[in-house]
Amino acid sequence: MRILITNDDGINAPGLVVLEQIARDIAGQDGEVWVVAPAAEQSGVGHCINYTKPTLYSEIAPRRFAVEGAPADCVLVALHEVMQDTPPDLILSGVNRGNNAAENTLYSGTIGAAIEAALQGYNAVAMSQYYGPANAKSEDPFDAARQHGTALIRDLLAKGIWDQGPYRLFYNINFPPVPASDVKGYAVTSQGYRGDGRFGTERQTSPSGRPVVWVTGSAQNQPTAPGTDAQANLDGYISVTPMRADLTDHALLDDLKDRLL
Repeated sequence: MRILITNDDGINAPGLVVLEQIARDIAGQDGEVWVVAPAAEQSGVGHCINYTKPTLYSEIAPRRFAVEGAPADCVLVALHEVMQDTPPDLILSGVNRGNNAAENTLYSGTIGAAIEAALQGYNAVAMSQYYGPANAKSEDPFDAARQHGTALIRDLLAKGIWDQGPYRLFYNINFPPVPASDVKGYAVTSQGYRGDGRFGTERQTSPSGRPVVWVTGSAQNQPTAPGTDAQANLDGYISVTPMRADLTDHALLDDLKDRLL
């Protein structure tokens, strides 16, 4: 098997090391793992692409490329440039430092890479490691992802649903904020909603006296509804959320037609 991996934390991120090992386990001795990842951190860029400027990329080792762009750019560079003659069988994104559950999903460059992979017609999985009091300051915050990631991907490949629709299915996986030994299992979930998960700003003054703002986040340990990703993670489960890039609210179509047409 040939696997492409990328992330949004950058090519030197510790989570990418974890993902590379997972990919090598899945690919096997006769397989290939290609790394095409951002040269610098790209957290929070979502599904953006370098549409109005050129994208510089460089090979820093065999099958390892650094891209001056977003995670979705990395997927495009990989598929249409560095791997155009050897396309991957699977694309993995992550393992992100911090969760991409609930509202975070909409901002995530990790998810953005998986979206682009799916739009390009490839099977894709995004993987993120939730941080919390039980693991954030541990020797290995990625312990849950490191110990359970390979088995989960194998299970998804063997038992999961994969399609070839116009908005191809991809998976969003979040590992809970606990040591691997405390993981309770898998939970198939929908995307949650924290309610107070909105970003804000904090104003400061630059040394030159000009106003600047920092974007601020919110508490990540807020519960969400039962059966949703963040709640499952806080309960100690690995959340597996099937997703598509189609943002249409299909349940409202008929009602809206009756109102407007």
